[in-house]
Amino acid sequence: MALLTQTQWEEEKAAQALELSRAQLYIKLRHLDCALSGLAPRPAQGLRGLAVDGIHLDYSPAWVLEMFRKNPDHLSRTYLHSLFHCLLRHLWLRGSRQTALWSLACDITVEHLLDQLQIFPRPMALVRTTLYEEVLDPMPLVAPGPIYRWLTTQTRYPLGQLAREFYGDDHGRWPQDPEDPQSSALAARWENLSRQTQTRMESRAKEQSEGDGVLAAQLSAAKSRRSYKEFLRKFAVLREEPHLDPDSFDLNFYTYGLSLYGNMPLVEPLETREQLRVEEFVLVLDTSYSTSGDLIKEFLRQTFALLKSSESFSRRCNLRILQCDDTVRADTLVTDLSGLEKLLSQFTVLGGGGTDFRPAFAYVDRLVEEKAFRHLRGLLYLTDGKGIYPARRPAYDVAFLFLNRFYEDQGLPPWAMKLVLDPEEFLAPAQPRKVPDYDPQSDPDYMQEDIQL
Repeated sequence: MALLTQTQWEEEKAAQALELSRAQLYIKLRHLDCALSGLAPRPAQGLRGLAVDGIHLDYSPAWVLEMFRKNPDHLSRTYLHSLFHCLLRHLWLRGSRQTALWSLACDITVEHLLDQLQIFPRPMALVRTTLYEEVLDPMPLVAPGPIYRWLTTQTRYPLGQLAREFYGDDHGRWPQDPEDPQSSALAARWENLSRQTQTRMESRAKEQSEGDGVLAAQLSAAKSRRSYKEFLRKFAVLREEPHLDPDSFDLNFYTYGLSLYGNMPLVEPLETREQLRVEEFVLVLDTSYSTSGDLIKEFLRQTFALLKSSESFSRRCNLRILQCDDTVRADTLVTDLSGLEKLLSQFTVLGGGGTDFRPAFAYVDRLVEEKAFRHLRGLLYLTDGKGIYPARRPAYDVAFLFLNRFYEDQGLPPWAMKLVLDPEEFLAPAQPRKVPDYDPQSDPDYMQEDIQL
C-alpha cells in the first residue's frame, strides 16, 4: 500500500468529512437529493472555506477538517449556503450590477433562508436581527434584486460589517461572463435541478415545515428570473441564410481531393446555413395609470438595443408594438431594424386608463386572420399584472413580463409564460458603492468565531 503525503491525507479525510455533511443534508432535506449530486467536491489549496463554480465544490482541506472536528453543523450549514447559491442561480443572474454589491445581496438572501429553515441554527448577532426586522421582513419576497436596490442607497449599515456578518463562502470562482455559452449551459442545468427540487417538495407537501415553504417560494421566484436577452431567443425561428457554414466542412476530404486530383477538392463548405432568427413577434406595452412611462421607454430602448446588436435577430423583421390600457391605443409596425431609432425618437406613451389584456389579444388575433403575419412566434406583454386576462389560449406563444418591484400574477393563465424582470436591466445604474473586501484568510478571528457558533 502506497504511503500518503500529509497533503494527500488531508484531502482524503476532508473529502470524507464533506461526504458525511452531504449525508446529513440529505437526511434533513430529502428533496435536495438531486441538487446535492450537482457539485463535485474538489480540493483547493490556499482557499479558506468553500467555493463553487457551478460544477465543483472547491474546499480547503485544512479548513474542512478543523471545522468538522470542532463544529460539524457549521460545516454542513456552509455546504448548504454554497449549494443554495447554485440552486437559486445567483451565479448567473448578476447582469450589469456591481459585482461586490451583488455578491453581498446574494449572501444576505441565502443566510436569511438558512435562518428560516432552522436546521443548522447559529447565534443571531444584533446587526442580523435588526436587518431582518427592519428591512427583510417587510419585503414580499427576500431576493437578491430587492436587497441589491436597498444596498445601493442605504447608509445605516456599514457595508464592510454586512459583508463580514453574512459571509458564507468564496465567490471568486463565480462566472465572470454569465452569458458565455458554457455559463449559459450551467445555468440551464441548475434551472433544471431547481425545477426537480421544487417538484420533489410538492410531492412531499405533507412533510414540509414552515421553512420549506420559504425555500419553495425562493425556488419559484428563481425559476421565473432569467436574462431578458436569453428569453427573447425563445421566439426565434429556424431559417436558411446565404452564409458559409464552416461546421459542415470536412478538411480531410478537402485535402484528399487536392492531393488526388491536383486542384479539385472533393468537398466544399456549404454556402448556406440554418440559424435561429427572431423575425416576427408582438410587443404589447401596458400603458395603464399604474405603469411607469419612463420605465416603458427605457424597456423599449433596451429591447431595441438587443435586437440591433445580437446575431440572433433578423435584419428584416415584422415587429408590432402595441400600446394598450383597457383598449388598444396605438399600433406601430417595424419592418427593419434601421427604423427602431426613428421610432424611439418619436415614441410617446398613450393611455392612462384601467388595465384589460383582452383587447390586445383580440386585436392580434384579427391581424393573424388578415395574414399580417407569416409565422407569428409569440406575444410579449410588459405589465404589472393588475388586469383581466383572456380566458382562451391563442394560437401563438404568450409571455407576460413582470417587473419585480411591483407585480401581481394571481390570475396568470396556465398556458402563459412568465418572466420577472429586474428594473436594473432597464434603468440607469446607480452610483457604484465600494464594498470593503472581506477576506477570511486575513481575519485571525474567522476560524475561531465559526468554531464557537
